[in-house]
Amino acid sequence: MSTQKVAAWSHAEEFVTPSEHVEEATHRGEELGAPAVGNGVGAVLQMLAAATGAKAVMEIGTGAGASGLWLLGGMPADGILTTIDLETEHQRAARDAFAAAGIAHQRTRCIAGRALEVLPRMTDGAYDLVVVDADKEEYPDYLTQATRLLRSGGTLVMTWTDKESDPANRDAETRTLREVGRTIREHDQFTVSLLPVGEGLLVAVKR
Repeated sequence: MSTQKVAAWSHAEEFVTPSEHVEEATHRGEELGAPAVGNGVGAVLQMLAAATGAKAVMEIGTGAGASGLWLLGGMPADGILTTIDLETEHQRAARDAFAAAGIAHQRTRCIAGRALEVLPRMTDGAYDLVVVDADKEEYPDYLTQATRLLRSGGTLVMTWTDKESDPANRDAETRTLREVGRTIREHDQFTVSLLPVGEGLLVAVKR
């Protein structure tokens, strides 16, 4: 790989500057042991929310709210973000981040709990955008739930890992991602792409 190519990727990662509220939420996430998505991934999330006019967004993995702020930054003023995280401390940090950024409380629904226990209670076809940034060994189950939750034309986003690109990596997490990648490529309900952003960002549109 050329040095210029690496430099171009690095430039793309920093092309959009995060708001001070995103930076604060990112730092809080580091303190809590909940790393936030990088600038490149955040900018793509914001762009996708804006491009699709996503009014109903489901986020699996709240962290301290940085990714939620990116999403809300692209959503219309009446859009609602539903975000799920197992850790109540993460949810409190996210609520604080949203409030600090001036996000009206009725625009966010923070749910503390295990996502795979919460998601089955959500309405079929009710979401424009589903973002998954959680336990990657549970991605097959998240894919099943997202397929049900997304409307036709809705978008699925999954954070990836760069380990998946190396055939020598055969740990459980990497094997699971390869399985999910094969499944979604062959899924007749999705048009899919794996973007070289962050450690990889899988984006799929439901037909």
